[in-house]
Amino acid sequence: MQTIEALSHRLSSYLEPPQISLVKRAYFYAEQAHDGQKRRSGEAYITHPLAVADILADMHMDHQSLMAAMLHDVIEDTGISKKAISGQFGDAVADLVDGVSKLTQIEFESHAEKQAENFQKMAMAMANDLRVIMVKLADRLHNMRTLGAMPADKKRRIAKETLEIYAPIAHRLGMNDVRLELEDRSFYCMYPLRATRLQAALKTARGNRKELVEQIQTSLDKRLAKENISAEVIGREKHLFSIYEKMRTKKKFFKEIMDVYAFRIIVDSVDTCYRVLGVVHNLYKPVAGEFKDYIAIPKANGYQSLHTVLVGMHGVPIEVQIRTREMDEMANSGIAAHFLYKSNSDDTINTSHNRARQWVQGLLEMQRRAGNSLEFIENVKIDLFPDEVYVFTPKGKIVELPSGATPVDFAYAVHTDIGNTCVACRINDRMAPLSQPLQSGQKVAIITAQGAQPNPNWLNFAVSAKARSGIRHFLKHQRHHQSVTLGKRMLTRALAEIHIDIEHLNEEQKQRILLGAQVDNLDKLYEEIGLGNKVVYSVVKLLEPEAEIKPKAVATSAITIDSAEGMMISFARCCRPIPGDPIIGHISSGKGLVIHQDTCRNMAEIRNYPDKISQVNWAATVSGEFLVDVRVEVESERGIIATLATRITEQGASIEHINVQERDAHNSVIHLCIGVHNRIHLANIMRRIRTLSFVIRVHRAKN
Repeated sequence: MQTIEALSHRLSSYLEPPQISLVKRAYFYAEQAHDGQKRRSGEAYITHPLAVADILADMHMDHQSLMAAMLHDVIEDTGISKKAISGQFGDAVADLVDGVSKLTQIEFESHAEKQAENFQKMAMAMANDLRVIMVKLADRLHNMRTLGAMPADKKRRIAKETLEIYAPIAHRLGMNDVRLELEDRSFYCMYPLRATRLQAALKTARGNRKELVEQIQTSLDKRLAKENISAEVIGREKHLFSIYEKMRTKKKFFKEIMDVYAFRIIVDSVDTCYRVLGVVHNLYKPVAGEFKDYIAIPKANGYQSLHTVLVGMHGVPIEVQIRTREMDEMANSGIAAHFLYKSNSDDTINTSHNRARQWVQGLLEMQRRAGNSLEFIENVKIDLFPDEVYVFTPKGKIVELPSGATPVDFAYAVHTDIGNTCVACRINDRMAPLSQPLQSGQKVAIITAQGAQPNPNWLNFAVSAKARSGIRHFLKHQRHHQSVTLGKRMLTRALAEIHIDIEHLNEEQKQRILLGAQVDNLDKLYEEIGLGNKVVYSVVKLLEPEAEIKPKAVATSAITIDSAEGMMISFARCCRPIPGDPIIGHISSGKGLVIHQDTCRNMAEIRNYPDKISQVNWAATVSGEFLVDVRVEVESERGIIATLATRITEQGASIEHINVQERDAHNSVIHLCIGVHNRIHLANIMRRIRTLSFVIRVHRAKN
């Protein structure tokens, strides 16, 4: 068991004596505070903070982090306040302890909502000081090492959370050693049987492979010595959880994964990395398309290395990673290497620290935009996926995006305003759809337009958390704005019926409305009316209970529809009304105002509830494209669709979709959904279609 003396001895290798005595002081303070407390395993509680500090000492963390590690459960478990810790050890340590203890509650709460709330607090604490997350990861690592004493269901819950949140965070910060241990231990807790079976299979496979691994290693060593390159060649072991994940996600057999032989070659300089690459490509044939240069373009978490796949003797595939000693440290320790090498002014390490900072700043921005904590945690999970694509801006700057990202993700990555006003894009100087997945190395240019706004459909293909939260934030804001405007219009008309001007309500009238409707302010009331959650004439009743209000009278002053765009005014799909059609609106809860044709069958039922009906008119200058269904009966012949499409587009209409039904060998029915400006526009299109020789009949369809 670790003692404080043994830890002090280890710390003397990199800390000053006064700093070590501060760490010891924190230890004795914590020992006193936790006096009499036991862990589930029966040991004195203080063994846990000591073990956490020990893990951090491996990373050469500074004395304040070690003090925070000693004290990290004091606020939570002993009732000592943050203020008391601040008085004893200073504000920096107290902030770290406070940051970590806020996160500890995650373990005791199984509810997703609560967990997400705590995760938001973690983002805040991390933004102030990245050391918070280092202490938390060390705390989680020791908890995973000592999970044995826990009940099975709690074990599984903690392991699941570790796999979903903490292991990906360790990965994002480049702390590979910590990530691998967290993953393997969680795997054992969640699926003990699978893990044991896999471990046994791995042991057997390693025994069988031993000879071939040695042969390959010897041939690599010999060739490098012949070229006078001093390098260390290590056989790389695959980890339990990563084998399991590959089998599960890539649907591969255990044998297929184990048939690949992996080596790492560690050298002294970047220059030598590329020389070694040439040497191994001369020794064994490289597999085309499998070479990746993460030295020139590091991964998002700062990882750097050259990756290549070779075909060795007997046709076995060999994976080789080539990197310098610093890159290797960086790959294993990630941001922790920043503390390991603090004395050096090593650029790669500072970049890693900056990347981590940038990522945390991104988290904060997302948190401000997210509607609630669950939406935020969903976004973070998206953001923690490690696969990236790297694309270039027109000026040659590299932008990192998650795998499967589209030009919309790219636009938001460059700047939120560019995302919000994006209308089209060029990939490698050619026009491309905004939904096209990007591939590494492409050059992407975004075309923006003033007054453009995000399309809700983008949520179907945007993958990055920044884009998704940006689109949602905009739509939410726009929906709020539009529902307030619509609600105000509806209430103004209704009050005008009983000769009350909404702009000149006195204080007493306002209070009566707000209290009766149970809302805080008039904007909230307008929004509720616009969304269809409150009925206009019940609000009018609050002001004039005696007034004899005929619901129809409320609805007589019509609302004017002036465009096809709008989130709170939608057009029913059953009858697809277009300008020129007699129309009627009905208030649908959550959707706002839904417009139908006056003759629509679906309105028959709703007409029994006059309070839900709203009179609407088309504005004289209505603009935009409105969808309409057209049914065309034709005699089957070649090229019909092309001819029809040409006729329709010649008339300046767009085709949303086409569906062909075959009646018999001679006749077919074509269902078209086209975008038109109004009834006159539609009539012109139908007239043009009728003149085609193969058309038997054309008419507007109602679903």
